[in-house]
Amino acid sequence: MKKKISVFIMALVLIVSTLFAAGCSNGSDSTSSEPKKQAIKIAALKGPTGMGMAKLMEDKQDYSITLYDSPDQITSKLINGEIDGAAVPSNLASILYNKTKGAVRLVGINTLGVLYIVENGSTVKSIEDLRGKTIYSSDKGATPEFILNYILRKNGLEPGKDVIVDYKMNHSDLAAAVASKKVNLAVLPEPFVTTTKMKDSSLQVPINLTKEWDKASNGQSKLAMGTVVFRKSFIDKRGKDLDNFLNKYKESVNFVNSNKQEAGKLIEKYGIIPKTKVAEMAIPGSNIVFINAKDGKQILQKFYEVLYDSDPKSVGGKVPDENFYYIGDKDN
Repeated sequence: MKKKISVFIMALVLIVSTLFAAGCSNGSDSTSSEPKKQAIKIAALKGPTGMGMAKLMEDKQDYSITLYDSPDQITSKLINGEIDGAAVPSNLASILYNKTKGAVRLVGINTLGVLYIVENGSTVKSIEDLRGKTIYSSDKGATPEFILNYILRKNGLEPGKDVIVDYKMNHSDLAAAVASKKVNLAVLPEPFVTTTKMKDSSLQVPINLTKEWDKASNGQSKLAMGTVVFRKSFIDKRGKDLDNFLNKYKESVNFVNSNKQEAGKLIEKYGIIPKTKVAEMAIPGSNIVFINAKDGKQILQKFYEVLYDSDPKSVGGKVPDENFYYIGDKDN
C-alpha cells in the first residue's frame, strides 16, 4: 500500500513539474515572440541638410541613418519603402507629395538659406550693384535659380537682361574657379563658401541671399531650403516613434549649433563633410534648424508659391495642400 502511495506521489510531482515548466516556457515564448520594433530607416544628404543629424548618428539609438550624395539616390528608395524618412531639398518634398498622391508627408524644416554671393573684388555691396554684371551659379532649373531670380526681380533687375547668370558649372567646379580667380562673381552655397574662403582669405561675401529673401518678401516668408519627410504608412503605424525621433532630432540640431567644435568632429567622422575645420566654420552659415511642420507650414506655403510662380514643375505641378503637413499629437 505504501509503495502504491509513493508511486502515486512521485507521478503527481512529475505531472505538476511538467505543467509548471510548460507554463514557464509558454510565458517565455510569449515574451520573446513579441515583434521587436525595426530601426527607423532614414536617408540624409551630405552637406548642410545632413549636418543636424550628426549627434543622432553618434548616439546610435533606434535609427539607421544613411548618407547620400544627391537627392536622386534617395527618391526611389523613399517611394518604394526601402527607407521610412529622408532629409531632402524643400521643393523635392513637394514634388514627392504630389507624385505619390499624398503618400509622403512633411514633418519639419531642417535647413534655411545656405546661398551667398561671393566676389573676387569689392564692387558689389548690394543687389543693385549686380546690374550690368555676369554672375556664375549652379543648378539651373532648380531652387537656387528660382531664389536668385525672385530676389533680382524684387529689386528691379531682370535676369538675362539686367544681370547675366551663367549656370554652366556645378558647385565644386564653380568653387574651384572662384578660388583660382577665374570667376570674379558667383552664387555659392555652404560649405563651398567656407572651403573657397579658406583657400583665398581675400574673397568677399557681400550678399547673404537668405537676408535678401527676407527683404524681398517683406518678412512674409523665410528661405527654407531643406526639409524632412516621412512615408505616410510609417506615420500611421508608428506615430509615437516618429514624435520621439523628432524630439531627438531637435536635440541633435541644438547640439550641433551650440557645440561647433565637437559637432565638426562628428560631421567629419560620419562623412557629412570631409573635414572637421570646414564643418566647424560652415555651421553658422548653414542655417541648420529644426522647425516642426505645424510651425513651418506658413514659411513653406509662401516659399512654394514663389517657386510655383517661377515654374510649376519645381513643386510637382501644384502647391501642396494642408494634408502635406504632419501635425503630431504634440509639438516637437
